[in-house]
Amino acid sequence: MATRKPLVAAGILMGAGMGGFVDGIVFHQILQFHNMVSGWLPPSNLVDAKVNMFWDGVFHAAVWVMTAIGLWMLWNAGRRPDVPWSGRTFLGAWIAGWGIFNTVEGLIDHLILGIHHVNEYAPNPLAWDLAFQASGIVLIVLGWLLARSVRTA
Repeated sequence: MATRKPLVAAGILMGAGMGGFVDGIVFHQILQFHNMVSGWLPPSNLVDAKVNMFWDGVFHAAVWVMTAIGLWMLWNAGRRPDVPWSGRTFLGAWIAGWGIFNTVEGLIDHLILGIHHVNEYAPNPLAWDLAFQASGIVLIVLGWLLARSVRTA
């Protein structure tokens, strides 16, 4: 019997990993806010900035591992005769995975623990955090809708 679950699982993990890379590259490195522990240790001097940079590196290593495992899962799914290949299923799962990353990371790090915020320098950091949460929910819904739109034979 055919199953899409391995393809969906690979897509979700790769989407979460790639979402983490976009988060780290755009917010942490290019815009230079949203560093991993900046809510607890603002990078206002060289030592604190270096501590934040270290934890950003740990974060990037973790999302790299997540992406690599997702790629390995995708490779295995592609070799299985019971897994029908569908770019739409994979892309939907990938988008949903990115949304899951934004939602879980935002909920835990931004809202519950306050490790960091999307933009600590904004007049209202909570608004940025809630927009990040909303983006996660929108991505989950869009990804789910795309993956569900696949016709099964």
